[in-house]
Amino acid sequence: MFTFPDPPYFLLVAGLLISITSGVAFEATLKQAVQDWAKNRSTRTLAALQGMQLFVPFLGITAGACLFLGSGMEIFGFSTKLSYALSLPLSIFTSWLVWSQLGKILIQLEQGGSQALDLDSFN
Repeated sequence: MFTFPDPPYFLLVAGLLISITSGVAFEATLKQAVQDWAKNRSTRTLAALQGMQLFVPFLGITAGACLFLGSGMEIFGFSTKLSYALSLPLSIFTSWLVWSQLGKILIQLEQGGSQALDLDSFN
């Protein structure tokens, strides 16, 4: 039977790959949704675009980051329980902050167009 090495290098790489592939799917889905909205200017708000189609890849990013962080802590000598006890709430809290910020940015984009997001225009 196959056993994983004591430091979880496999889980570290798996978490990284899960996050990267989910991030690519998230980016493509978000770009497509914003382009469709910009082309049609439908009555559907951009904030409503944060549905399951966008949330599932975002959960993949969160899960991959949690796995990566927990495995990385294990490699540096923390116990498995402590590693994941720290990485799980940290990943969930950070993801919640990013998801809520995404909603605010989508609302800004809807109200002011892409000029509302231009950070170089501050005088």
